[in-house]
Amino acid sequence: MRSKQVKKSERTSFQEKLASTRESAFGKYAGIAVGQKGLFPFLRYEFACWLLAPMPGALGYLLRGLVYPRLLSCGGKKLVIGRNVCLRHPNRISMGRAVVVDDNCVLDAKGDSADGISIGDGVILGRGTILSCKGGSIEIGHNSNISAGCMLLSESGLSVGRNVLIAGMTYIVAGGNHGIERVDLPIIAQPCTSKGGVIIGDNCWLGANVTVLDGVMIGRDTVVGAGAVVTESLPEFAIAAGVPARIIRMRK
Repeated sequence: MRSKQVKKSERTSFQEKLASTRESAFGKYAGIAVGQKGLFPFLRYEFACWLLAPMPGALGYLLRGLVYPRLLSCGGKKLVIGRNVCLRHPNRISMGRAVVVDDNCVLDAKGDSADGISIGDGVILGRGTILSCKGGSIEIGHNSNISAGCMLLSESGLSVGRNVLIAGMTYIVAGGNHGIERVDLPIIAQPCTSKGGVIIGDNCWLGANVTVLDGVMIGRDTVVGAGAVVTESLPEFAIAAGVPARIIRMRK
């Protein structure tokens, strides 16, 4: 049976951009991946992705450490960039000194907001971790450690403080909720809503497989147990766990 044609009103803005016939394939690629118009930014981006990103060994680390800072809006010294790291809109990504980005990470800063992704000095991003703005902003403070397989998504504002430890497979989303009021329109096509983003204070520790939802503020020096789902804000120096997360005791 032949499927019905998708209506324009049922597409998301990103799907509509991909389906548009007003722009060439080159223009779409530049808008989605490179983030800048012009031949030189395109060639520089392609050189880094095609030749340097998959390069193994010490030579790969050396060359990426020299070239990648030139792609970024601000790149500090002593960057360590692993293999097959995917950068989208690198001109909206800034990194401080001695940042370590492990293999297969994705840093996606595409969007129209003034801010993109800001990573402080000494931050470590574990293997396969994804930072995606989707029109919002992500800020990670100095000396924070985000382990392997984490996903940080922001359609508004997501802020991680200094000296924060985030264990593997943690999911943090700022924004990203869809309205469900209309029944004549698919949920995917309804406007996104935001509860104010996510703020994680300094010195926090989030265990493995933690989920932090939009509108949550976690106070400084707070511990969240593995597998918890944080749906409401937590005060400073708390220890919380469970689904949804509840305070077990206070650290002081």
